[in-house]
Parts: sequence; structure tokens; C-alpha cells
Amino acid sequence: MSETSPSSPAGGNSEFDLVIIGAGPGGYVAAIRAAQLGMRVACVEKQYLGGTCLNVGCIPSKALLDSSERYHAAKHQFGRHGINVQGLGIDVATMMRRKDDVVKQNTNGVAYLFKKHKIEHVAGQGRIKSPGTVEVSTSAGARTLKAKRILIATGSAPVQLPGLPFDGKNVLSSTEALTLAEVPKKLVIVGGGYIGVEMGSVWARLGSDVTVLEFLDRALPGMDREMAGQLQRLLEKLGIKFRFKTVAESAKAEGGKVKVAWSSDGGKERGVEECDKVMVSVGRRPVTDGLGLAELGVEMDKKGFVKVDKQFQTKVPGVYAIGDVIGGVMLAHKAEEEGIAAVEMMAGKAGHVDYHTIPAVVYTHPELAQVGYTEEDAAAAGHEVRVGKFPFSANGRARAMGEPDGQVKIVADAKTDRVLGVHILGAHASDMIHEAVAAMTYHASSEDIARSNHAHPTLCEAIKEAAMAVDKRAIHI
Repeated sequence: MSETSPSSPAGGNSEFDLVIIGAGPGGYVAAIRAAQLGMRVACVEKQYLGGTCLNVGCIPSKALLDSSERYHAAKHQFGRHGINVQGLGIDVATMMRRKDDVVKQNTNGVAYLFKKHKIEHVAGQGRIKSPGTVEVSTSAGARTLKAKRILIATGSAPVQLPGLPFDGKNVLSSTEALTLAEVPKKLVIVGGGYIGVEMGSVWARLGSDVTVLEFLDRALPGMDREMAGQLQRLLEKLGIKFRFKTVAESAKAEGGKVKVAWSSDGGKERGVEECDKVMVSVGRRPVTDGLGLAELGVEMDKKGFVKVDKQFQTKVPGVYAIGDVIGGVMLAHKAEEEGIAAVEMMAGKAGHVDYHTIPAVVYTHPELAQVGYTEEDAAAAGHEVRVGKFPFSANGRARAMGEPDGQVKIVADAKTDRVLGVHILGAHASDMIHEAVAAMTYHASSEDIARSNHAHPTLCEAIKEAAMAVDKRAIHI
């Protein structure tokens, strides 16, 4: 789409019911829902439709995860199926072109949806001059948009460490790690969260020697400790090495290599990891640069996240915010739900987000997915819990697929039997978790899941068996 519509040239005023700043998952989904509700909508985006998720995050990383998984399976697993492969090799350039094509298909899809719903895409940097007024710096000059309401959906960006600033060549963010021209012989990853282990698994499968430096005492903080520990051990079998309670202090490029200085145990132990590339993934910060929020009077917390009320409205009437920029779990689908809820409430409807049933997924192989409380969090919240587990090694479909690793774990309230959390480590966990999301949305008990019929043979039978195991009556183990 063009930057400006024929009826609204750059420099002219345009009247909208809603102007959204940011076209990531939260912003573009909010724009579509608002248009469905009869609003005239403009969406301001300075870089690309689809935001980080579609362009340099969720979608391209999953494309590379899939490509690397297929290569690893061909190299290590096809033989067991009687499939003989000779001359197996890696063409990174082709792999990257495929990834880029997947991204293009998705971003083109957003452009099509904008056109379908008559949403105006205004390409440029938006700044809120006053309630109801957004000034956009476009390639054709300044343009002023007038709006009854303004929605901030500008997302987040990778956090930089003081001693390891991104240079795009040696010290990489996850963005550059998605565009490497060749497989690094040695890769150091700073940060053992989901981005770190996902990207680590991509390059480890393709032949990199990967070491993860993590400040905490475990990988994947926020995920269930037991399940994260199991996944860590499987990643170690893949060849990924972990060093915990470790701080990456600096990185120095020298002689074609990068030397990463680290310390652990409060500085008692020190060392240097020499590698070809270092990727830093230690969290994300809200993107509010250039929006004029401080001058407008929008309140932010100490970390820079925008504060909103239950209707997603800031302290300034008519100015709203959703997604990563307001904090909470930084997930694309959380932003989408907030975007829909925000515009529905603007339209006088009962928008709602159930934060307890937002699933989280680590797209390694096997995948780790969870929804609701971890076992530790449920106990900390005052629940007496009962836990049911069922391993995929006892599931007929998993054995037929050659995917016996992992298990399903269900955490239920001991008094009411209500399901408090579900955790799945295994093949296709990202698809399976939504049975648990639906069950928890409607306040199901473990008995409800145990009594529901599951097709045989399927991986989802493991969910039924784990629910039965809460009452110590699993059948196949």
C-alpha cells in the first residue's frame, strides 16, 4: 500500500476514529478488529508491517528451527526408518532465502488484510503531539493525523549489555542471528531464556559448538523447573553446553575471533570463551523512543513500560497502549488479545483478556509448552496441589513417531480438582497445549479432561493419561 491515500496528501489533515502506532501483532490485529467494528483506522509503522514478530522474530526463527530440525533428522534419525541419505549437506544461503520468503508471505498477508478492511497504512515515525493528534514523519514530509483515540502498540527491542554492545557483526542480537551467512564453528549465547535456547538449537543442529552463559541458576526461567530441567538435559545431548550463575562482562573482537570474558560465583571464578560469534538475548525493553510520551504526560514505570488501566487507557484520556510496551509476558498472542480487547472496549463491548490462560512455548525439539501455574507458583499462591504426569515413552503414537522424549504434567488443586497449570515437553507440544488452554478457560477439573474421549493413537492421549494420573489411575504406566 502507498504511504498516504490519494485523498490525504502528506502535510494534510486526516480524520480517523483510531490511529494505531505500531503494526506488529498487537497493532495490526487491533486495526483489523477496529475496522470490523466500523471504525476508520490508520496504522503508523516506521519500519515494516508485522513488526518484530513477522519480520525478525517469531516467524523467521520458526522457519530456521524447522529447516535445522529437518537437517538434523535426516542426519541422525532417517536411518532408523530405513531411509538412506547420501551426500547430505547444508546450503545456508538457500535456507535463508526460504526463511525470507516465509517472512514476505506473512507481511504481504498483513498488507492484503489492511487493504481488505480499508485500513490506511502510514509509513513513518509517529509522535503524539497532543491527545487526538499524531504527527508522522514520512518520506514525503510531515503529516498530521487527527483521531478520536490513539493506541500505542510499539512493542519491544533487545536489551543491550553495557560490556557487549551490539555491532551486528561480532556481537549479535537475535535479529542478526537470523541472518548469518554461514554456520559459526563456535557460538556463545548470553542468556538462557527461550530466545537463547531456540537460536542455540538452530545452530547446534547445523554443526555449531554452542555454549550458553546464564546469570541465573537454571535455563528457561519462568517455565516449570522440572520440565525446563528435562529440556536442558535433552539440549545438552544435542551438544549445547550451559554455564549457570555466570555474568558475561565484555566481548572483544581480535584476529577474526570474539573473546567473551565472564565471571561466576560472585567473581570468584573468571574465564574467557573464544568464539566466532556471540549472541546476546537477556531480555527486551519497551520501545517508546520518539513518541513524545513524557511531554504528553503518559505515566511510565521505572523500566519504561507504559502504565494503563483495565481498559488499556493511559493516564492521558484517549491514549491507550497494549502489548510488549505495557509489560507482562512479552508474547505476540498476548499483544493480539490485548489489541482486540482494547478496541472492543472502545466500541462499548466487553473486551477481556484472561492472563492466566496465555500459553508459552519454547520451540526447540522437543518443544516445551505450558499454560497456567507452574507447580512452584501454584504452591506459592497458596494452593495445595496434586500432580499427574505421563511420559511420552509410554504413548503409542510417540513411539511410532520415534519421539519418546518428554512428558505431560498437570497441576491441579487438591481440594477442588480444578486444573491450575499444564506443562508439555514433547514433539508438537505447541499444538497440544491448546487443549489445556480451552480446558482451563472453562475452569475444567482434571476429572473433566480424564473423562473426555481422545482418539487412539495420538500424542494427546498423554494429556488424558496425565489427568488420570492426578487421581493415580493412569492406565498405560
